[in-house]
Amino acid sequence: MLKKIEKIAVIGSGIMGGGIAALCASAGIPVLILDIVPSDLKDEEKKNHVARNRIVNAGLAALSSTTPAALMDKKNDLLLIETGNLEDDFKKLKECDIIFEVIVEDLKIKQSLFAKLEKIRNKDTVIVSNTSGLPLRIMTEGRTKEFKQHFMVMHFFNPVRYMKLLELVKGTETAKEVYELISGFGEKILGKGIVLAKDSPNFIGNRIGIAFILQAFRLLESEKIPVQDADSMFGSVFGFPGTGIFALTDLVGLDTIGHLAENSYNLLKKDEFRDLFKLPLFVTEMLKRKMLGNKTKETGGFYKSVTDPATRKKNKKVINIKTFEHIDFDRKLLPDCVIKAKELKTLAERQTLIIKSSDFSRKLMAFIFSYAANRVPEISDSIAGIDNAMKWGYAWETGPFEIWDNYGIKKSFKLIEDSGFKVPAKIKKMIAGGSHTFYRMRNGKRQYFDFKSNTYKDIITSEKSIFLSNIKSQKKNIVKSNDSASLIDIGDGIFNIEFHSKANAINNAMIDFSAESVQYVKENGTGLVIGNQPSAMQAAFSAGGDVSYMLGLAKAKKYSEIDTFIKTAHSTIMSLKYSPYPVIAAPFNKTLGGGCEICLAADRIVSHAELYMGLVEIGAGLLPGGAGMIHLWERLIESIPRQIKVTDWAAYFTPAFMTVAMAKVSTSAAEARNMGFLRPADRIIFNKDFLIGEAKKEALRMVENGYRPPLKKKVPVMGQAAQGIVWAEIQNMRAGGFIPPHMEFIAKKIAYCMSGGEAYQGQSVSEDYLMKLEREAFVELWKTDNTKKMAEHIMKTGKPLLL
Repeated sequence: MLKKIEKIAVIGSGIMGGGIAALCASAGIPVLILDIVPSDLKDEEKKNHVARNRIVNAGLAALSSTTPAALMDKKNDLLLIETGNLEDDFKKLKECDIIFEVIVEDLKIKQSLFAKLEKIRNKDTVIVSNTSGLPLRIMTEGRTKEFKQHFMVMHFFNPVRYMKLLELVKGTETAKEVYELISGFGEKILGKGIVLAKDSPNFIGNRIGIAFILQAFRLLESEKIPVQDADSMFGSVFGFPGTGIFALTDLVGLDTIGHLAENSYNLLKKDEFRDLFKLPLFVTEMLKRKMLGNKTKETGGFYKSVTDPATRKKNKKVINIKTFEHIDFDRKLLPDCVIKAKELKTLAERQTLIIKSSDFSRKLMAFIFSYAANRVPEISDSIAGIDNAMKWGYAWETGPFEIWDNYGIKKSFKLIEDSGFKVPAKIKKMIAGGSHTFYRMRNGKRQYFDFKSNTYKDIITSEKSIFLSNIKSQKKNIVKSNDSASLIDIGDGIFNIEFHSKANAINNAMIDFSAESVQYVKENGTGLVIGNQPSAMQAAFSAGGDVSYMLGLAKAKKYSEIDTFIKTAHSTIMSLKYSPYPVIAAPFNKTLGGGCEICLAADRIVSHAELYMGLVEIGAGLLPGGAGMIHLWERLIESIPRQIKVTDWAAYFTPAFMTVAMAKVSTSAAEARNMGFLRPADRIIFNKDFLIGEAKKEALRMVENGYRPPLKKKVPVMGQAAQGIVWAEIQNMRAGGFIPPHMEFIAKKIAYCMSGGEAYQGQSVSEDYLMKLEREAFVELWKTDNTKKMAEHIMKTGKPLLL
């Protein structure tokens, strides 16, 4: 059996095929993409290779320009992708270890392709289908036993790069080693969350997700709730994506939802809610009118964006499902329950309040509780499989059984019955047996209730994973904690600083806490990891510094306190950098401003592949105040070959300056490396669950290799020569109207600090000197009215004010 995947093939270059190919290429695996030869070739084109590859190459071009980006490092990832067609290049499939079938959802066409693949595949080649709902057992009818042993379903969710869920379906004859190979490949190489689904229509995620959406459709009609109110209740405040239910439908496409509903109705003949999959009349009318959502901008969907011809300002309108007209609504006018829920601390409290708030929410959640329970073991043997599918495939922060736990199982009986549903017998039996929650913690392990054995079972996770919530369940492991951070003993002498402030913003309490933690680990440990694990998929590692704290000081003209805060931040960051033990940062997603600066001070970064890192302070009217500019420049000069003269360093300084002055943010960890944020020795991990475990391993490895802290060295700078280059560039930007006056002022401050102030070209200066320049400029900016205005605006709107 294959031990290593050296090359894969993808048959089908559409959105999903392209997404799978892009992910594999970003993971460093050579990819062959094949598609059909165009049927409309002219006679003179029939022997033209370019013309014959028109479809596949169009798919590759779309892959290169899609938003959000499918490729993590476009320039290098494209080098790993080869294209061809299913006639001229079919024999190349023999070179591939895995062949992905990602073609049209037509059973006969798939079966025809599998018959051809059976004749050409090597004996160890694995064939996988990305079907979203066709039964595996039917797709493989007529195939040999050997083919069936090497066949599985790998169902990715769109967009492939960003959605964590990977549903695996194995047939009755799928070889055990094939399943282990594919699940290991999906989890460890592609970074996906693996859920083993049964060979049932729509598998797990879409079975539950489509039922939930269709019930919401029916309740929208019967309960007469405004679309926007339903979306605000079942959006971020509930732990669901900010789109809510109906804006999500617009994003996916009402036609796609309709197709899944039709497929469900035709195949789910024993489902107790089969009639639910018949679309309501208002939905069928929307389909007739081509009101499919974001893909039909003229007709819209549940929402529609309309541009005012006079002001060119976009206005979002919402549908009236009786008239099918899009009408104005006040986006800031929220239901009372949402306003109240936002004031509550825990997700459980918010979810409980929302569920109680209306007939729509009560009946929707009562339905999904009952429906999800009845799907075990039909679609999944465990409740954890269903919860994970909804969290990883639909970006719910908690799955249906976790929401049920938050509300209270016993308390839900009345809710379910009053809403017209039956409490499943297995749930009554569970409660009667004395088990009152679906999940519990025991001896540092999370367990789920198993309906088959009527006992709790450990949730099995990879040996590479460390979950802080499990470790913290044993209170002895929490060394110290405050509202913003915790220091956790993760074993073997390694400790972890976990952020848990709002958006994990770096605040005064966190800085002080980190300084104390550095000293504690010095006395009691051998290494430190800086990492956190928020439950929301898109949550930030750190959204930056706590601007509100400093704005308050600036408004009160307490500039000396701002100066002291930056001094303390510098001291803490340098104590991390020069600590006598290894410090490993484990960032992911948004790692901005102060969060980025803490990572840059670490000995190593072990990053998730999805890393959106940048020094973005200029958007708040500031420059980086945590030595980020110093460390970015140090990283770049470390990479400059010694034979390069200092007079030629502008080729390195200018992009570093532009990265900060333009608040550039990486779109991936690979791009962060290209930008200089990550060093060559820093690691990129595709599975976010592995981050802290791998960071701990990195710390232990460095300890074992005889770790020594970095030497304090002076930093060579470009001085006034660099400032002259930047000044000329800024003058061009000003002449073209590309930079407003105050941002020009900040940009010059950035150049002054990064280049070493009054130093001459090639002079080496101390880090203390550079930090002094940075601190003085930071305080000076806070003294300006424009910086105060910019900071206040970005706090209120999340968008920069260009002054």
